[in-house]
This record gives sequence, structure tokens and C-alpha cells, in this order.
Amino acid sequence: MKLGRSLMRFLSSDAFAYTVKRLLQGILTLFLVSVLSFAIIQLTPGNYLDTLKNNPQISPERIEELTRQFGLDQPAQVQYWLWLKQILRWPPNFGESFAYQRPVFDLILERVAATLLLAIASILVTWSIAIPLGIVSAVNQNRWSDRSLQVFSYVGQGFPSFITALLFLFLAQSTPLFPVGNMTSIDHADFSTLGKVLDVGWHMILPTLALSVTSYAGLQRIMRGNLLDVLRQNYIQTARAKGLPENRVIYVHALRNAVNPLITLLGFELASLLSGAFIAEVFFNWPGLGRLTLQAVLLKDQNLVMASLMMGAAMLVLGNLIADLLLQVVDPRVSAGDHS
Repeated sequence: MKLGRSLMRFLSSDAFAYTVKRLLQGILTLFLVSVLSFAIIQLTPGNYLDTLKNNPQISPERIEELTRQFGLDQPAQVQYWLWLKQILRWPPNFGESFAYQRPVFDLILERVAATLLLAIASILVTWSIAIPLGIVSAVNQNRWSDRSLQVFSYVGQGFPSFITALLFLFLAQSTPLFPVGNMTSIDHADFSTLGKVLDVGWHMILPTLALSVTSYAGLQRIMRGNLLDVLRQNYIQTARAKGLPENRVIYVHALRNAVNPLITLLGFELASLLSGAFIAEVFFNWPGLGRLTLQAVLLKDQNLVMASLMMGAAMLVLGNLIADLLLQVVDPRVSAGDHS
């Protein structure tokens, strides 16, 4: 009975109505993204079969057969409708990859775990370092520790991600402490369960750091700026005047409000799981979705490119929704109606 009452209370709450509204808006957003993405793909010259036409071992009859099989002989609007019908089925079907001759969903499923592992590890490392250092910088404003941390953050933001990845790749090649690339060692299958976990973790160190450096720099500066703004507020001055310990003022009253804007950023962090890991995957030969998407674009594998773009858009919608709901949990003053 208690579970039933709790469920009914949730279904009638503003949070549930807000979630449903956002999901419906997300569906419309994904539809518009699919139309725009498909149109851009169609505007690019050529298609996957152009590379096969230059192969003398493939007959013109086989080219025509593949053209009909992939639906490339149909007008663009018909191709889009055929693709959309596959998505609307249950379970959804992203079609067959032109290049790999396999279901797109299976190809993505094989790679998504590696990308999520790398990207989530990067987010954890970034936030666990940037937030405390941002607090230290704000609390010690204009002191040597604050100035030193600001220098590091400026340097970190000044390095593009690919330059950072190149530097770490050079480090891997010049020292035996880190593997050069891939996700596992050659003899990975012979390791124990713990050994396999440690082997993957060893290979993750440099790609994770390469992803974290630039993100850390920006997040630390945002944390510092937010906390400094909050510490100047009247209610903080009132708390200090009442004789509350400084640690309580900072870590209970100020920090809770300073962290709110960062939760919104978390939505974009979740949305960048695919794009953010792309550079590290290419440089460190990491078998994730980034490399798969790059190969699909180069090969003009239409179904695979569409699936990758739609996954990125879906993660953006889902990430923003999760961030808004988390913001309501962290700060009860923020109601669902404030975001509508």
C-alpha cells in the first residue's frame, strides 16, 4: 500500500509532469535533428558505392545490386522515410552498415562500453580534482596558492585536446611505464579477473588524463568564480556575523549554492561523452565509438553516421533532463515550474 501511495504521489507531482513534458520535447528535438542530419549527409558529394566503383574486381551488376539493397536508387525523401520506419519499429532498428554488412545496433553495442568507460572515468577525474582546487583557489583569493592554480588553469585551457593527446602519446612512447595504445595487452586473455581489470585500468591512464586536462582547467575556474560570487552575498556576511565557524560558512552555506550552476554543466558533460572521447580514441587506438564514427564518415556509411549522430543528440537531451532533475534534488528552492 505504501508503495502504491508513493507511486500515485509521484505520478501526480510536478516533477513527473515536467519529466514527461521534457521527454516529449526531446522526441521532437530528435526528429528535427534526424531531418537536419540526413539532409547534410545527402548534400555531401558521392556515397559509399563510389569507392566500390573504382574496384575492378566488383562488377557493375554487383554495384547495381548493392544500390537497390541500400535504397540508394531512391530519392532522398524516400531514403529518409525508409530509415525512419526502421527507427519507429519495436525494437528500434538502425539499419545495416554499408561497410561492415552488419546491423548498426550491433556495431554500436560492441563499442559503446569502451567509450562510456573512458568518458565517465574522465568526468570523475576532472570533477574530483577541479572542484576541490576551485574551492581552495576561491578561499585563498589572491594568495600564492590561488595565483598558482590560476596559472595552471590558463595553461590547461590553452592546450587544445589534440595537443594534449600528442604530448601524452609521446610520453607513452618514450617511457615503458605506460602502454602506447589499445585497450588491453596482447596477453590480456591469460590474466586473472583482477589482472584484466588492472590491465584495462593501466591502458586507461593516459587517454583519461588527455581528456581531463582541458575540462579540468575550465571547471576549476568556473568553481572558483561561482564560490567567490556566493561568498560576497549578504546572507554569507550575516552567517559570519552570527559567529558561525568559517568552515561551516564555506562548506555548508556557500558551497551548496555555488555548486548549482555546475550541475547544469553536468548535462553537457554527459552529452559530450561521444565527441569528447573521440580525440583520445583516435590517438591512443582506443576501440570506441569515436573511431567507429570517424571510419563511418570517411566511408560515407550513411546508416552508421546517422546512428552516431542520433546517439549524441539523445545523450544531449537526456543529459540536460538529468541535470535539471538533479538541480531540484540539490536545491529544493528550484521547482520544476522554474524550468518550463
